[in-house]
Amino acid sequence: MPSQRDIIEQWAARPGRHIVNLSGGKDSTALAIFLHDKIPQLEYVFCDTHKELPETYAYLDRLESFLQKKITKLNPERGFDHWLDIYGGMLPSAQVRWCTRKLKIEPFEAYIGNDLVWSYIGIRADEGRNGYISTKPNVHPVYPFKELGMTITDIEAILENSGLGLPEYYKWRQRSGCFFCFFQRTGEWIGLKEHHPDLFEQAKAYESERGGEHFYWRQRESLAELEKPERVAQIKREHAFRLEQERKRRPNRPLIELLGAILDAEDDEKGCDICHL
Repeated sequence: MPSQRDIIEQWAARPGRHIVNLSGGKDSTALAIFLHDKIPQLEYVFCDTHKELPETYAYLDRLESFLQKKITKLNPERGFDHWLDIYGGMLPSAQVRWCTRKLKIEPFEAYIGNDLVWSYIGIRADEGRNGYISTKPNVHPVYPFKELGMTITDIEAILENSGLGLPEYYKWRQRSGCFFCFFQRTGEWIGLKEHHPDLFEQAKAYESERGGEHFYWRQRESLAELEKPERVAQIKREHAFRLEQERKRRPNRPLIELLGAILDAEDDEKGCDICHL
């Protein structure tokens, strides 16, 4: 049976371009750190929506310093607002995800062109998903963590040993991506209001100025309704109750796992496989 080192050497020997597409989240960051001294020809790419959290940009800057290699930022002039204008002010939603296509998929595929590409994806062995796989025949996905049997415990160790640790936003949010992402859980919206009230106000402004009378990021309630004191108090009570129940059910698990479980329990909408890596 080949060793971990043998497997990675086989990957590194493949002809073509080797790319890690970063999201600003823990898994793709850990993958970049894990592979950077094993596959020296790796390229690092970040599809910038221009609407990421400040913590995300700061985390990517720290990662770039650690790697001692440039992270190529795509969409330098065409961020979210550009495409919002092109789409006539129609805000994206889970049903019409033009943001994913225009800000993530198309820029990446334009960047790689027709080159043979090995796309390294940071999905772990303890996850039941595959992430986005390009339909271009020249792009081949590689899942190092899945193939090597690496789980959340390994990812946390990689980040801790590197000195980067987890992104700061993981204290209240479990996904990378735009600060107004419609896939955010209820508790994450409250976290945005408490940690970045200015960005919460911007998200509200999109609802009133762009979305029209009946469009909300959350579909079932506006952010103006969500931020009412009685609603916030209700959400916090339910959040605290679920966290305590999860601690009793899994007493030895790290907080990041517990928070992820209870946030997912708040809403059942599946998140974006491209942004959430």
